[in-house]
Amino acid sequence: MSQGAVSLPLGELWQAFLRQGDPTTQTILWDLRFPRIVAALVVGAALGMSGALLQGMLRNSLADPFILGISAGAGLIVIVMIVLQVFPVAIPIAAWLGAIFTSALVIFLGRAGGGISVERLILGGVAVSALFGAIQSTLLLLAEDGQIQIALSWLVGSLNGRGWKEVSTAGPYIIVALLVGCLLARSLNVLALGDDLTVGLGVSLVRSRLLIGGVATLLAAGAVSICGLIGFVGLVVPHGVRLIVGTDNRFVLPISALAGAWLLLFADLLARLGAVELPVGSVTALLGSPLFIWLLYRQADGIGK
Repeated sequence: MSQGAVSLPLGELWQAFLRQGDPTTQTILWDLRFPRIVAALVVGAALGMSGALLQGMLRNSLADPFILGISAGAGLIVIVMIVLQVFPVAIPIAAWLGAIFTSALVIFLGRAGGGISVERLILGGVAVSALFGAIQSTLLLLAEDGQIQIALSWLVGSLNGRGWKEVSTAGPYIIVALLVGCLLARSLNVLALGDDLTVGLGVSLVRSRLLIGGVATLLAAGAVSICGLIGFVGLVVPHGVRLIVGTDNRFVLPISALAGAWLLLFADLLARLGAVELPVGSVTALLGSPLFIWLLYRQADGIGK
């Protein structure tokens, strides 16, 4: 709370927190930094748990709402609504519908031999992201100057200017999805045993995957509706959590939410410390890209052995 374009000493920060002292300091704290921090925590938790749900459902550590194109589908809907100047309260629901449609499309592209190939799934997500990116670029060319600036802040993923309106609009959806996601830990643990054993235990594969995928897409869409496209949080966080606490999703899911919130808050702090403020999406990409390359190399090395 004390760091940013204007540094606040702890004494002034405490006075502003109590609604005392300089009115400008109170405005910086309550109208700018505090809602931005809350937005970072909510979005980071949503992305962290969304990645954990998708990785557990697909049994692959490379699954992620950004890589699978789910975030791109939600982002396209948000860009369309910005260009059309649609009522902002409808953005989270519309983003969720866009994410669901994208998920269905990517899963259809990933089908192979009666099952789902993770490699085809990732390639399908990349292709869908490229397609939606082209559509977004076309919309930006047709948009007005003011709309272009707003849309670009969504595309690069930014917490700058995010206030209580954005948090209160999408926050309730995300909080409910986080609570429901924690309740899906048992289903994920059963799915990790394999499809045959899961069916043998009386668990419906289709129903479980639809529920898990629906919650994951709602979390990703809610995150996109607040701050745009932010990549690699859903990839990095669950993988790191599993290295620390193991594979039991009763611990992986809630800790992934907490770790995702911390990581995005840390990335946003780094974005605000420089002479020029960077989009937080760029910072997470700089932090997550090397780890993603390492994960790809590790998987390829494991296949070679």
